[in-house]
Amino acid sequence: MTPFSCWSLLVAAFTASVIASPVAEPAPAITPAPSPDKIKRATSCTFSGSSGASLASVSQKSCATIVLSSLVVPSGTTLDLSSLEDDTTVIFEGTTTWGYAAWAGPLLQIEGKSITVQGASGALLDGGGSKYWDGEGGSGGVTKPKFFYAHDLTDSTITNLHIQNTPIQAVSINGASGLTITDMTIDNSAGDSKGKNTDCFDIGSSSNVVITGANCYNQDDCVAVNSGTDITFENSVCSGGHGLSIGSVGGRSDNVVDTVTFYNNEVKNSVNGIRVKATEGDTGTIKGVTYQKITLSSISKYGILIEQNYDGGDLDGGTPTSGIPITGLTLNTISGSGAVSSSGYDVVVVCGSGACTGWTWESVTVTGGKKYSSCTNVPSGVACS
Repeated sequence: MTPFSCWSLLVAAFTASVIASPVAEPAPAITPAPSPDKIKRATSCTFSGSSGASLASVSQKSCATIVLSSLVVPSGTTLDLSSLEDDTTVIFEGTTTWGYAAWAGPLLQIEGKSITVQGASGALLDGGGSKYWDGEGGSGGVTKPKFFYAHDLTDSTITNLHIQNTPIQAVSINGASGLTITDMTIDNSAGDSKGKNTDCFDIGSSSNVVITGANCYNQDDCVAVNSGTDITFENSVCSGGHGLSIGSVGGRSDNVVDTVTFYNNEVKNSVNGIRVKATEGDTGTIKGVTYQKITLSSISKYGILIEQNYDGGDLDGGTPTSGIPITGLTLNTISGSGAVSSSGYDVVVVCGSGACTGWTWESVTVTGGKKYSSCTNVPSGVACS
């Protein structure tokens, strides 16, 4: 055989070998995992009993509707719903209770966007306040947990919650935008002897908040707007506490109150009716606050109190300062004939120089108490003494 023939046979054999060799199959395509926002949530999840709080917290992202049925929350534990998916509904059923522990709380925390919180018929949230009340509130005695942090809620609603016996402050609203609270009852009447600092609503750094149809019985501010814009408190009843308050404003990171409306509210059996507090020596802004159609009765200390010398106590002897001007204040249709105790004061206005301007004072009738003789820098048209 010639060398050329041998070479031809080798080439032919190699070619046949290559053709006969199997061709590698392409790897199967990798199917990506669904993104978290595409995972289908359970339509409804119900949690109850002593394990329900922890299970609800762990499972909150997996449920479109969370039903909390007669929860028994362990002591020192927050019922934590601060990581809810958008468009989640939370429903309270039966009676929710918390075990006793000396701690700062909160007992309940809810955050999220487009969240709906509802109380079913007959549902009750009981903070066990009688175990904490010692007459000291937040300034002494046993450490007391705040009750409900409604923080960072956006375009959300809270409806028909019935809360009772909060150790101290009931509802803290902070960082909220587009929040509506409807028909909430906060009943701390059992704390009349030793309850203190049981504010119903404390509002800060929030915008477009509406509270309507509230029923508050407590031993401190019914509502206190410490900062925020476009806040409305309407069609509500306040009893036993310190009335409808702005502030105190000052001494915080956010000291701006702008466009707040109190409309068609009743304040009864309270220490104060209407109160605006600017902290002495601080800076900030209070503007565009309106009190309209407010009815006062059985007020023990101040029917209307507006002060720019607040320093932890009302009219504590400090000099009013001008760092937090109160501008565009409107009081219209304030009905309090005979409302103030004979030992109290009907109207008190203590302003810094040039710091109270552009006020509207119409159809204000508050009587029964004494006339305050030391009103200072009272705007034109305002009746103080």
